[in-house]
Amino acid sequence: MEAVGRSALVPVWLPWPLPQGWLVTGLAEAGDDRSGVRATVVALSGPSLIHGPADLLIIAEEPGVGLGAGFAGLEGPDPGTGFDEGPPHAKVEIKGHPTALWCVESAAPDRAAYAGEALGNWLWTVVWPAEAGYMMTLADLSLRDLRDQDQVLDLPFGAFSPRLGGEED
Repeated sequence: MEAVGRSALVPVWLPWPLPQGWLVTGLAEAGDDRSGVRATVVALSGPSLIHGPADLLIIAEEPGVGLGAGFAGLEGPDPGTGFDEGPPHAKVEIKGHPTALWCVESAAPDRAAYAGEALGNWLWTVVWPAEAGYMMTLADLSLRDLRDQDQVLDLPFGAFSPRLGGEED
């Protein structure tokens, strides 16, 4: 976790405190040695109010990278035109400020995806199963950037998320 935080040029978002019963289940990054880490992913797993377990990915990326869109099941590198029309569907708190997220309706049908902008980068949340997307509208998530040095968190870790394994969904 520290290595990702040191090399990332974008935030490494973590909801804190974690929702009840949720665990950190992985970290991923996209970039290279020359240009640095341009996208980060924090994976979490926990109980769904609907049925069974749920998985949540929180992605921060520079515009044009496309990692969030890929996890959302989209063809292009961003949520597409018109995704942010009208009032936001969800909000998360970042550094004491509400941050708007809009539902990406063109996401793959087995997941719910929300996208917005935070600190000049794309912010994506992708939730499996799609029915667990309610979490983004009901949960009061406050995101912390794991790159910030002024925090000591005792994170609960679980088994590695299959959502980060490169498997086809």
